[in-house]
Amino acid sequence: MLATSVFVLLSLSSTTLGWEWGKSGRWDHKQRTNCHGGESNINYTTISEFFQQDDPTTNPKTFDYTEANYGLINRSYPTDDEFDPRGEKTQWERFAYYVNTLNRDCDKNTQYKVLFMGRHGEGYHNAAESYFGTPAWNCYWGPLEGNGTVVWRDAQLTEDGIAQCTKANAFWKHSLATEKIPAPQSYYSSPLIRSATTANLTFSDLDLPPDRPFVPTVKEFLREGISMRTCDERSNKTHIQSLLPGFKFEEGFTEDDELWKGYEGETTEAQWKRTKVVLDDIFSNDDSTWISITSHSGQIRANLKVLGHIEFSLSTGQAIPALIKGVNQRKVDPPTTTVQSWVAEATCNAPPVTSISGQGCVCSSATTSFVAPTATTTLV
Repeated sequence: MLATSVFVLLSLSSTTLGWEWGKSGRWDHKQRTNCHGGESNINYTTISEFFQQDDPTTNPKTFDYTEANYGLINRSYPTDDEFDPRGEKTQWERFAYYVNTLNRDCDKNTQYKVLFMGRHGEGYHNAAESYFGTPAWNCYWGPLEGNGTVVWRDAQLTEDGIAQCTKANAFWKHSLATEKIPAPQSYYSSPLIRSATTANLTFSDLDLPPDRPFVPTVKEFLREGISMRTCDERSNKTHIQSLLPGFKFEEGFTEDDELWKGYEGETTEAQWKRTKVVLDDIFSNDDSTWISITSHSGQIRANLKVLGHIEFSLSTGQAIPALIKGVNQRKVDPPTTTVQSWVAEATCNAPPVTSISGQGCVCSSATTSFVAPTATTTLV
């Protein structure tokens, strides 16, 4: 009888008993690459109705997460009666308990994570684009190193950008102490200086739990969409390490930037593809439930697309949380599709005559536009 009971307990441990409390679990290599006898694929779903940013009526142009408890909606959860029968816990404490029960009760092919996705503070490239206008920035100023006064190659933060980071830091200090928001268990950053600096200024001096230190990992594929503009070329690894010695780098991170070309830009479809790769890597290898990602407007837009979230644009220094369900399932091969990976953009050899939003950049008659060849890749 005892042997039978032990057998039943062991057989239930990977499903009914779920993952370790507070963790989402991870998939080993066999689970990640093979599901029900075939090649596997991770399917993502955003579980909505928990954050204001899930609501299509929320205006991203005016919404400020620091003034709205990160957007967490004041609502009840199915676990409130067991966890908080006297109504003494904060909204974040009750939400965290609910999320942990989702991971406790799910099967071995499912996990839930809460992603805190923050956009970097204002960089010098952002200020330059605002000053020159987007069309002129795209076709002339952006591909340059700078304007003789300011350098925007792998742009650093402006004073306003640093102030946005200070605001974010104050929000986290208050939220950890008062609202009891769960501290991230893992931190990830884009390799571009503006994002890595934002992560450092936001999180490095917080009073964090001993088992959740701020030790961010730099991941290449969390970088911004790779345009022809120099702000999207990253610095070499040695320089990043010298600025941020506490940061780790993912395995295989190269010394020099091997992705930025300068004469072609990455297509939207190619960015979605690499975003799926980096999210799959995080969900497969990190058993943390609460994860911070500091990156860029375009990269976060791609995250939301891959994760099945509604569109929600972020201004500099803003952030969006999301409750994500990841399911490791057998892969069904789609029809083979060929898409462009890289595409050239028209540029002017001198400051353009006009830069009109929605109409593009008009070069002067004395200058010519340059368009480089394009390359394609096959998606299978």
